[in-house]
Amino acid sequence: MENSKKKIELIKSFSKEMRKNILSMAFAAGSSSSHFGGALSITEIVSTLFADQMKIDKSNPNWEKRDRFILSKGHACLAYYSALCEVGYISKDELLTFEKDNSNLLGHPVRNKDLGIEFSNGSLGMGLSLGIGLALSAKKRNKDFKVYVIVGDGECNEGSVWEAAMAAPNFNLENLYVIIDKNNFQQTGSNKQIMNVDNLRSKWESFNWYSREVDGHNIDELLYIFNECNNIKKPKAIIANTIKGKGFSFSENNNDWHHSILSKSFYEKAIKELG
Repeated sequence: MENSKKKIELIKSFSKEMRKNILSMAFAAGSSSSHFGGALSITEIVSTLFADQMKIDKSNPNWEKRDRFILSKGHACLAYYSALCEVGYISKDELLTFEKDNSNLLGHPVRNKDLGIEFSNGSLGMGLSLGIGLALSAKKRNKDFKVYVIVGDGECNEGSVWEAAMAAPNFNLENLYVIIDKNNFQQTGSNKQIMNVDNLRSKWESFNWYSREVDGHNIDELLYIFNECNNIKKPKAIIANTIKGKGFSFSENNNDWHHSILSKSFYEKAIKELG
């Protein structure tokens, strides 16, 4: 139990540092395309993966047994870059080059193994198909690694997501984990207004995935679900109920922060709230 408490505190600390990084990058960029809200909704998910669940070796970015991470909702890359900084791939100084001229850190991930970025992503609906290809390759080559894909709930409006969802059980891809960031918003409004996906868990189950629902900001729950899923011989779909803009009073459940400029006053307010 004590080790479990220590683990949870470690991941909480990792999450807090990620939020600091997200603030620093968004403020330094001064750009409305930083997709602030969607990065904050996946912070605990990404921190749980990078601080605990995933096998990675910063000194050997091409290690064959490393677990693979795909951010299908690539616009939320502030969270991805933040995590890569915390595990040692990206320096704090380089984070501040986000979206600037000649930067490696663009508004959507661009493949760069030296920085730990496994795949380019931008067009929604593509990441899960990439993940299936990786997971299938691992099985065919008898390689022992897992593939984690984060998909947005608004992204589930894409037909390609459901084609991929149908394929994974057909190939018995038990090494594939999909986490759906269910923050209930997409770029121009709520999911209910635009295209209601309704009960996501039952939909993924109907495609023969092992599907569970979890509080996407509760690290204890996330750890429990990931550990449970490790023993299941099916592809896994974890529906993570999240809050867009999580962590700051002005951005939580406020879809204006899908992409808004983080002014100095908002930055200072956020730093104060973060403590």
